[in-house]
Amino acid sequence: MAVTLEQAQRVGYTCLKALLRFAFMVANNLVAIPSYVLYLIALQPLRILDSKSFWYIEGVLFKWLLAMVSSWGWWAGYTVVEWGDDVKAVSEDEAMVLVNHQATGDVCTLMMCLQDKGTVVRQMMWLMDHIFKYTNFGIVSLIHGDFFIRQGRTHRDQQLVLLKEHLEKYYRSRNRKWIVLFPEGGFLRKRRETSQAFAKKNNLPFLKHVTLPRIGATQVILKTLVAPQENGTPSGGDAVRKESKSKGLQWVIDTTIAYPKGEPIDIQTWILGYRQPTVTHVHYRIFPVKDVPAEPEALTNWLYQRFIEKEDLLTHFYETGAFPPPEGQTKAISREMTLSNLWLVAIQSFAFLSGGMWYCLFQYLYHCLF
Repeated sequence: MAVTLEQAQRVGYTCLKALLRFAFMVANNLVAIPSYVLYLIALQPLRILDSKSFWYIEGVLFKWLLAMVSSWGWWAGYTVVEWGDDVKAVSEDEAMVLVNHQATGDVCTLMMCLQDKGTVVRQMMWLMDHIFKYTNFGIVSLIHGDFFIRQGRTHRDQQLVLLKEHLEKYYRSRNRKWIVLFPEGGFLRKRRETSQAFAKKNNLPFLKHVTLPRIGATQVILKTLVAPQENGTPSGGDAVRKESKSKGLQWVIDTTIAYPKGEPIDIQTWILGYRQPTVTHVHYRIFPVKDVPAEPEALTNWLYQRFIEKEDLLTHFYETGAFPPPEGQTKAISREMTLSNLWLVAIQSFAFLSGGMWYCLFQYLYHCLF
């Protein structure tokens, strides 16, 4: 089949655009990430004198870095429409966010859609596969205090012990509010066959759009971060419950990401922008943590039920192009998530100006010393 001139021009334009976007992303990383590290090195005296202020500044810089990643997709036309509960209502409370996992673009989508949710981006902790430690963003996540978890049965018990120690050491000391994890333990395409075989063997539902979650990390987080009064019946009645409202994990936010036609966006597409503008749909459902069972078997059943519900949500979405309305309602309400282009340009400008400042500073020091 012969290629027309119009088709060749379109391909050429797409390749040129992808090349320019990649060059911008590389330049963005070369100035933004070292600047983040250098600012925090320079602020080490503040960390000793006023740790709270230090981690506040670190959180702001972290949010700006995530905003830069968000801008790559936003300017390519990869936008988000949100459904279900309004998570802004609990943005100042502590929450655990459970997310289905289809591709590397899921993280970028979350980085984008949580940008307008108050302080949560700068005060959140991520649980991610250990391989991300060795990416360009790994140093940022290490400094911020995210946890890198090794997958596989041979590492499981040790990793859960390390996770508990990590939460006890860093979560409260750095004033974290939300913790994000992907309980499926890997991408859908990699785990689906194994999950379906496990479901068949144990007489569990057959799932196509999600996989059965793993309970280990969820259980450790609940045991470590939930205040004792919240995970059962408070001994002091309503007064104790009211007093403990601001202490410990208070909510579980069940988050379901859906891509049109079930075609997820990966990080390469997010960076290069060669895919046509796409609207990703994100559905939230908020559960009080006091309603989440603590006993392992009951918690396993509760978590399985959440992913069975995700299966139903995604089935409905792929059939209709929309999520179903909440129980008892006739219509589902969606909300377009928006970002300010002016703000994104300001953040990017700050990054490049910072890079220039640090370059000039090191040049000056070099000439002074040599």
